[in-house]
Amino acid sequence: MQLTSPAFRHNGLIPLRYTCDGDNINPPLLFEDVPDNAHSLVLLVDDPDVPKHLRADGMWDHWVVFNIPPDIMVIEEGKGVSKAIIGSNTLGKNEYQGPCPPDREHRYFFKLYALDTTLPLHHGSSKKEIEEALKGHVLGYAELIGRYERTMR
Repeated sequence: MQLTSPAFRHNGLIPLRYTCDGDNINPPLLFEDVPDNAHSLVLLVDDPDVPKHLRADGMWDHWVVFNIPPDIMVIEEGKGVSKAIIGSNTLGKNEYQGPCPPDREHRYFFKLYALDTTLPLHHGSSKKEIEEALKGHVLGYAELIGRYERTMR
């Protein structure tokens, strides 16, 4: 499987438009080579570089999307995924939250999972609940990493 974006390359800089300093909208994403037998997709976007004094686990969940139909190959800029279920980000909101690092450059991991099932979870489920539910059901995995550092503070 492959997960790419026309907005930034793997390990490249995420454009300002997709951050808290810009329009705070989701970047466009492309899915390729999804297994034919996939029943659903999961997209998790997180930042593992959060200072420990802000979050003990050092993790911030920016976007949690699950039960994406496996025939979806594109998430358009700023559109999200209308046929999927949106989970809860770290702020407790069921939406995309763009990069907004408080201290330095952070890495943002866009993780795409192909599953052999749909998840029996509800709107607003947490990343932790989704990660637990997908265990034993992953058919494929792809990852795209973007970086961002605020210049306006």
